[in-house]
Order: sequence, then C-alpha cells, then structure tokens
Amino acid sequence: MGKLYESQKIALLYFSVAIVLFGAQLFFGLIAAYQYINPDFLYGILPFSVTRMLHINAMVVWLLMGFIGGIYWLLPSETGRDVVGAKLGKLAWFLLTAAVGIVVLVYLFKQIGKGDIFTLWFITEGREYIEAPRWADLGIVAVMLIIYFNVAATVLKAGKITGLLGVLLVDLLALAGLYVAGMFFTPNITHDQFWWWWVVHLWVEATWEVLVGVLMGYALMTVLGTPRRIVEGWLYLEVLLVFGTGILGLGHHYYWIGTPEYWLGIGGFFSSLEPLPLVAMIVHAVYDAGVHKLQTVNRPALFWIFLQAFGNFFGAGVWGFMHTLPQINLYSHGTQMSASHGHLAFFGAYVATNVALIYIALQHIRAPEGPILDSKTWKVAYIGMIVSMVGMVGALLVAGFAQTFFERAVGGATWQDFITAQMHPWVSVPYLWRFGFGVIFFLSYLVLLYDLATIGKKVTVAEVKPA
Repeated sequence: MGKLYESQKIALLYFSVAIVLFGAQLFFGLIAAYQYINPDFLYGILPFSVTRMLHINAMVVWLLMGFIGGIYWLLPSETGRDVVGAKLGKLAWFLLTAAVGIVVLVYLFKQIGKGDIFTLWFITEGREYIEAPRWADLGIVAVMLIIYFNVAATVLKAGKITGLLGVLLVDLLALAGLYVAGMFFTPNITHDQFWWWWVVHLWVEATWEVLVGVLMGYALMTVLGTPRRIVEGWLYLEVLLVFGTGILGLGHHYYWIGTPEYWLGIGGFFSSLEPLPLVAMIVHAVYDAGVHKLQTVNRPALFWIFLQAFGNFFGAGVWGFMHTLPQINLYSHGTQMSASHGHLAFFGAYVATNVALIYIALQHIRAPEGPILDSKTWKVAYIGMIVSMVGMVGALLVAGFAQTFFERAVGGATWQDFITAQMHPWVSVPYLWRFGFGVIFFLSYLVLLYDLATIGKKVTVAEVKPA
C-alpha cells in the first residue's frame, strides 16, 4: 500500500459514503421508474413524490461527496504537503454524513408537514430538487466553508499555488455562495423561481462544471502524464465560458417563470457552450498522449475519463442544445426530453468523474509501484452501464418526442392532454424500456462494487502497455 496522507484518508471516507449513496440513488430510481408503469405500487407508503425526491437528492449528495473526496485526494499532490486542519475536515465529513442520514429518515417516515416555519426548518422546504430542511441547507454551506478553509490554509502553509488550486479556491467560494440563493423566500413566484434556478441550474452546472474541470485536469496529469500547461490552459477557458455563459444560459428557464421572452433565445444559445472547453482539454490530452501510445498504469480510470469527455459533450452539450433551442423548447420544456438530457448529462459529466477518481485512489493504495491496475470485471460494469444508460436515454427521448407532439403541439398542454399522452403507446412503452435498462444499470453497479473491492489485490508482474 502506498503512503496515505491524512488528506487522502479523509478522501477515502467521502468516496466510501459516495459509492453507497450511488446505490441508494439507483434503488429509489428503480422504484420511481416502476411507479411510472404501475402508479399504485407502494402508494400510501412510499409514493412517487418521495421516491423521485430521494432518487434525485441521493444523486446530488453522492456526486458532491465524490467531488469533495477528489479535492482532498489531489491536495497533497498539488501542494506537496498534508492538509491543514485534518481533524476539522474529518468533523465536516461526519456532520455531513450524519445530516444526510437524518434527512433521508425524515423523507422516508415523515415526508410532509404543515406550511409553517417548523416544517421549513426541520422537515422540508417543499421546493423541488432542494427539499432539504433549512438546518441541512446551512450545514451544507458550513461544510463547504470548512473545505475552503482546509484548502486555503494548506496552500498558504505550503507557500505554493498552482493553476488548479487557484481555480479551485475561487470555485469553492462560488460553491458555498450560490447555494445560499436557494434559501431566499419571496411571496412572488417569479422572484422565488428566479433564485431557485440559481441553485438548480447554476450551482450544479456552473460551479460543478468548473470543479470537474479541476478534478479532470488532475486525473489527466496522473493517469496520462498530461503536461500542466495543456490542462491549465483549457481550464482557464472553461472558467471563462462557464461563468461567462452560465448566467446567460439560465435564460432558457427564465422564460417559463414570467420574465421577458428574449431570455428564451439568449439562454438556449449560451447554455450549450459550457461543456466545450472540458471536452477540448481531454481531447488535447489524449492527442498529446497519443505520441506515447496512450501508456497508462490505470486502465479503468483512463476509460472513465474518456467516457467523461464524450458523455459530457453529448449529454450536456448535444442533448442540452437539442431541446433548449427556443423553437423546440417552446414545446419540449418539462417533458421526458428533459429527463433524457438529465440522465445522460449527469452520467457523462459527473458520475464518470467520480468513478475515475476512485480508481485513481485505488491505484495508489493497491498498486503504487505497479503492475497495471486492470481487471475483467470493470469492463463488464463499464460496458453494462454505458449500454443501459444509452437505452434509458433513448427510451426517455422517444417518450419526450411523443409528449411534445401529442400533449403540446396537438393537444395544447392541458391537464387532460397530459393524461392522454401518458396513456399513448409511444409514451407508455418507453417507460417499460426505461425500467428494463434501469435494472441492467443497477446490476452493472453491483459488478462495479465488486471490482472496486477486489481490483489490484492480486499482484502480478506487468509492464505499462498502451491502453
């Protein structure tokens, strides 16, 4: 086993909880997918509104914890020293993990409350995607500030700052600050939704995208030996485009909450530009590494990095642009086309990032001096997840097209048109496909768990080979 800094031990704590919550996300997602087929399933015990909420919130939390793990893992490599305030960092992990457990129990057994201050603070805020009670919101911001302190204090103590660390420090402030926007309450629904989107869209798609740029830059330098100048050059462009276009990209949501109609066109164009620099960074790194025949000691991490580049481009870029164009979004907004985009974008941009980082950590723990970290089981999980995700995305896309036509263009978007469209075979049959591919994805997750638990434990002599 390679030497572990305290910072990397904290990273492993976050990675462990993240991979468990990944399973929880999939479990509740399967239940929700089946409830589309059979709405009576678990009705009165665990209704769709709760399973969907748990599915989405588990996804957000496990991805965030994986990113935090990545931050603590790269910190010693970038600064040349251990983290400052390790005990505080472990305390933050414990508090965040405990808070997640308490919130999930409340979601499962209490679910709703009266429309009063007590419910807002201790049960749920009742706002879609950010349902967590107020105390949990404040806890998330506090954890972000502790992580910022850990990184900033370590950088100051080391007397060294790199391009990756500079971007990380700025992004961590934005990560804490933008989440506060979701705590505002106004009686005007347009104002309320305006700030709500700053969390739901900008917090996730801007600050997360930049953070992933930092983590992917570190991953490329570690796995492929990519020169820092390539990584940091594209990362600076990523920051410029994400924060420069991210706010304007919000406009394709603004139109639907009562703001002027010009936001629809502005948002549809600018929201599609965000993932381009990150894709270019990875393509450039692969091109540079091609001179050395893509030599690597960590094959699973390398292939998850490939997936991240192309999944991000197609999921966030192509799929996002496809249905945010004003002429299309006028009919497609809120249909299963949005779910199709969301599944592919989150899987490609964020899930792939976290899995790659975990394999990088396993390389250091189990095979620091070699051999190549490789197995057959990661390939089964990798292919299974890609095939099943493409199946789910395709099924949702077909359902979304049908909704757009039958419910919006032909019907006129009334409540009765929604019900009619849901019963149409072009919508109901894809729900069956989505559930079936979801089962395959869950089985692939179990294979991934097995591989993470076993890869690298059997030491064999091997040379570095082209990927």
